[in-house]
Amino acid sequence: MLSKTLTITTAALTLAFGLLASQPAFAETAEADSTSDGNQAFTFAAIGDIPYGAAEIAKFPSRVQDLNADKELKFVAHVGDIKNGSSVCSDEYFSYIRTQFDTFTHPLVYTPGDNEWVDCHRTNNGAYNPLERLDKIREVFFNQPGKTLGATMPVKSQESLGLPEDVRFEKNRVAFSVLNVQGSNNSLLPWSGLGKTEPTPEQLAEVEHRTDAVIAQIHQTFAEARRSNDRAVVLMQQADMFDPSLLADATANPATVSGFREVVQAMVEETNNFDAPVYLVNGDSHVFAENQPLAAGSPWLDIYGSPAADNLQRITVDGANNAVDYVRFTVAGNSAKGADVLSWEKVPFSK
Repeated sequence: MLSKTLTITTAALTLAFGLLASQPAFAETAEADSTSDGNQAFTFAAIGDIPYGAAEIAKFPSRVQDLNADKELKFVAHVGDIKNGSSVCSDEYFSYIRTQFDTFTHPLVYTPGDNEWVDCHRTNNGAYNPLERLDKIREVFFNQPGKTLGATMPVKSQESLGLPEDVRFEKNRVAFSVLNVQGSNNSLLPWSGLGKTEPTPEQLAEVEHRTDAVIAQIHQTFAEARRSNDRAVVLMQQADMFDPSLLADATANPATVSGFREVVQAMVEETNNFDAPVYLVNGDSHVFAENQPLAAGSPWLDIYGSPAADNLQRITVDGANNAVDYVRFTVAGNSAKGADVLSWEKVPFSK
């Protein structure tokens, strides 16, 4: 479990799945999407950890216009971190980014990153209470649950659980699930900027609630994908749970990634029970990567105490100083199956 203090009891799981059973798919705020796509191939884009710093903030409107100019895109996903980790988490900055997001002509799916709330306790970030910043992020960016930013596309939202940022949708028999999973060990690191040396009770409660909801959504996504005979599942989140720079520390002390363990276990369980490819698109570590982090022989298997999941393919988008491109994914027409369903390439920004 996340820690001894975060053990998810049978009662907690019963409550989480009771909510699922008592409400139609988390009291979803959107109608089912996607069957209208028929047999058509389509494309979508993913970006993350952008804009970082003054120079990239100045370029961000141009980045948005580059994505708008890619007319074939069905939607754009921003997998979190709309600022760097050493700048102020101000209301004014959030409002500025929301204004830029509103200029997208494609539907924009956004999941928050740790830099815009988890790490805002840092003195150079303004010494905010991260939970207050998370509330502000939801107020600014998720004021219309069940709808995307930019152009409107209906999505199924976990608004009823207090997480409007967790959304699901489907297009041409590919299931998409966007999850609020954070860096900084999924928000378990102490709020040192506020003088804390251990996670606070309110911090632990937020992590447990959010993680329970994420796990429930993973299970719901795959259950629906199996019923719909979907060809692939695409999961999206900020945290890189397989960050190469963390590998040595995590090998020596698996507790450094303890906040991800239950999420990884849910993904492995569902991937191994799903007879089609599973893709995880994340940001956080800033360097493009494409690999199978839980394939047989991976060191991450011991770290997470996990069986292998060979069908899980991870794609990390470029970010921070490397955010000079976006990843353009192509979903093949309905006749394609297996590894042929999804392909991707990096597309350079114009400036």
